[in-house]
Amino acid sequence: MPILLALISAATVAYFWFNRARNTVDIAGDLANAANDVRLAARRFGFRRRANIHPVESIEDPDVAVAALAAAFLELDELPTSEQRMALEGGLSRSLTLPQKDAAELTVLGHWFVGECGTPGQAVARISRKLFKLNGGDSFEPLMDILGAIATAGNGLSDNQKDALEDVKRAFHIR
Repeated sequence: MPILLALISAATVAYFWFNRARNTVDIAGDLANAANDVRLAARRFGFRRRANIHPVESIEDPDVAVAALAAAFLELDELPTSEQRMALEGGLSRSLTLPQKDAAELTVLGHWFVGECGTPGQAVARISRKLFKLNGGDSFEPLMDILGAIATAGNGLSDNQKDALEDVKRAFHIR
């Protein structure tokens, strides 16, 4: 009888570790696919990372900067809803006159830029300054349309998002 219990216990432990290893492989595959999505989106929009320069400073396309800033704004809300995420993609598509597929890729790339900045608050400050350097105030109106779509999809603006709007106004020299 003790031998039978030992065999059942060993089989249970082996089954547990087998399932755990299988899940690890699935998670690793998902992470590799996410990294590949970012790499492909960056290539599609002509982003090239330069050595010893922060990735935000390497942005040359204002649409990429707008998408990154909107993604940072969305992440400032502690628990963004799926409606807010869809509003981000829809706002990018409408305001920048892009196909929905391009807007989705810009969203992925924008979230990567936010991650590279550390926190969404730091990303808002840095990306808004870069956006103003790229084309002055020309991107302010499309950006506000996108941010408005995000705000109306949720329950208004959070305190962090209100502070971020002040950072954006300061970067665009708006009083």
